[in-house]
Amino acid sequence: MRQRGHLRRRMILPGLALLSLALLLGGMVFFAAVVAPLVFTRLPPEWAGRFIRQLFPRYYLWLIGTAGLAALALAPSRPADALAMALIAALTVWLRQGLMPRINRLSDAAQAGDAAAKPRFDRAHRLSVLLNMAQLVAVAVVLLRGAGGPS
Repeated sequence: MRQRGHLRRRMILPGLALLSLALLLGGMVFFAAVVAPLVFTRLPPEWAGRFIRQLFPRYYLWLIGTAGLAALALAPSRPADALAMALIAALTVWLRQGLMPRINRLSDAAQAGDAAAKPRFDRAHRLSVLLNMAQLVAVAVVLLRGAGGPS
């Protein structure tokens, strides 16, 4: 009986790691492949921008939560993968609290007629897209390596 309890505990963290990584990757792919294109092709530009501004903070919280949970679940068996997920969570905090407000300010300034704001907005937005894609690739690599499996 004692061995069965130990086996169950040994399966919980890998299962939690797998679930959190799948939810993280699934959320990222769904947002990039379905939500964002749909919003910008089906809504008028002024509504699309407002909707995305409301959605992004929640999207980033999803990434922070699922990457953080994956980091905790992976820590005992795959410390390098746990570190990668912790870095993704930390980077996402910066994206949410630092870069996203900057992008919003630059977008507002560009829409108000500030010609210098447009290229700065484009660079900041491109950076956010590149970082999000790098995060997506990192999550996919960790997931494919076998969440919680033996090192």
